[in-house]
Amino acid sequence: MKRALAALAAFAALIVAAAEAQRPQPVNMAALAATAAAPTLDAYRLFTDAGARTPNAGVTPYVINTELYSGAALKFRFVFVPNGQRARYNAEGVLDFPVGTVLVKTFAVAPDMQHAPAENIRYLETRLLIRQQSGWVARAYVWNEAQTEARLTIAGAAIPVSYVDPHGEAASIEWRVPNRNQCGGCHEIGGAMTPLGPSARNLNRDGQLAALVNAGLLDAAPADAPRAPRAFDASTGSLDQRARAYLDVNCAHCHNPDGPAHTSGLDLRAATADPVHWGVRKRPVAAGRGSAGFEFSIAPGAPERSILVYRMESLDPGVMMPELGRQRIDREGVALIRDWIAAMDENGHPRAAQ
Repeated sequence: MKRALAALAAFAALIVAAAEAQRPQPVNMAALAATAAAPTLDAYRLFTDAGARTPNAGVTPYVINTELYSGAALKFRFVFVPNGQRARYNAEGVLDFPVGTVLVKTFAVAPDMQHAPAENIRYLETRLLIRQQSGWVARAYVWNEAQTEARLTIAGAAIPVSYVDPHGEAASIEWRVPNRNQCGGCHEIGGAMTPLGPSARNLNRDGQLAALVNAGLLDAAPADAPRAPRAFDASTGSLDQRARAYLDVNCAHCHNPDGPAHTSGLDLRAATADPVHWGVRKRPVAAGRGSAGFEFSIAPGAPERSILVYRMESLDPGVMMPELGRQRIDREGVALIRDWIAAMDENGHPRAAQ
């Protein structure tokens, strides 16, 4: 009897050991805290599978109201906040995330972005923003052709990509993965690396703020939290509100008093109240081909004479805005800003309720 019981206990121990072996290991906090970047994405254990399709425990997907334009790329966003800690709500800007937080964004394309954007998705790169004791650090990982591994790049990369875009046009581009300095070109504000997208106003949709509170990731979700409109959804805001939201996300990380383009004199943040700071009847700080000979950044009622539109419609590296992150013209974005400028009165305000 004793032998039988011992054998049964040993068998039970084997079952428990096998179950433990199959259980995913938790997120690798040591790798997140390390000064040196891990050579591969899987070292952080943010995902339980080699292809990074299944997030690990505590790694939570999220969406934002208005996205930064990146061509036709799909974006998959996740946030990890260390167990037992919460981000602090901030009504004015990006949430205050604790040390150990990771913001994950994977860029991907599908062969047919018009009719089957969810089929045969190819991951291109995964970017991490990690909150360490010294501040935020950025790391970029490039996916191999087999979609089984993403490796660290410091110098950046160019990935040939061909697909049918959402308008049915064939596109062949070199997807550009930023180098370390280029990450700072967008994410450094006031000399410090910072996230751009996960603000209360951009996360506030479909009960998402409350869901983050319920998941233990956020400390509060006030009923009066600000809400950014979705730039291309007229049901979420007026033309003026949606255009300002688009500029806030796509331009304001550089064009603000502490950003790398502060010398332009433009402040394109959504909270900016003075139309002159948006560019209304504002003359450029320097002449040249970047202005196309036009007088104002925004000529109210005349998008065809506005430097802002001219630079958005350009693919010339010496003219185009934004300077980084796109190889194609954002047709919807240009149309939105054209409509917005065309509807302005001479002072830069909407002519009528929209």
